[in-house]
Amino acid sequence: MPGVKLVLVALIAFLLGSLVMGVLYSRWRGEDIRGRDLPGGSGTFRQYGKAAAVGVTLADALKGAVAVLVARWIAPELSWAAVGGVVLGHCYPLFFGFRGGGGIAPLIGAMLVAAPVVILGMLAFALAAIPPYRRFLQPRLGLNAIPFATALSLPVGLALATRYGGVGDLLAGGAAMGLRAVHLLRAGPRA
Repeated sequence: MPGVKLVLVALIAFLLGSLVMGVLYSRWRGEDIRGRDLPGGSGTFRQYGKAAAVGVTLADALKGAVAVLVARWIAPELSWAAVGGVVLGHCYPLFFGFRGGGGIAPLIGAMLVAAPVVILGMLAFALAAIPPYRRFLQPRLGLNAIPFATALSLPVGLALATRYGGVGDLLAGGAAMGLRAVHLLRAGPRA
């Protein structure tokens, strides 16, 4: 029975993740954002403005939180499968030809339920790292500030998760995001 619960949690989370709000929003507007940008909060901001980006980001984060809440109802020890599944679904959505976003918002939403101390510590560190990065390193490296800050905050997250719990959740979500990041770097941002 534990195997059935694992498959159920991962499948529900993957299907929730596959509801990529940036794609849904852009299609509601008669377009597909993926022709010009990634369907996450940043891409939605660039294509449709601040209000749309906030809505898409909150909705994507909410599906991450819901995935972990469902896992807690089915089998609380499988929250890691929900985190990994929802992020993987967002990155490779079943409903949209397996072409989705980067996974940051659903990871944040899922971790807010699974391991809030970890994600809040990571967010605080990332937000503190962005201004100096933009000023001193971004002109030379040319890498967007958010992926840079995310990469820097991972060791902080692992340290916090080791102390407060959530290592499996962070590793599962981080692995899904890492897979997508490698894919995006190899194929280009519209992959």
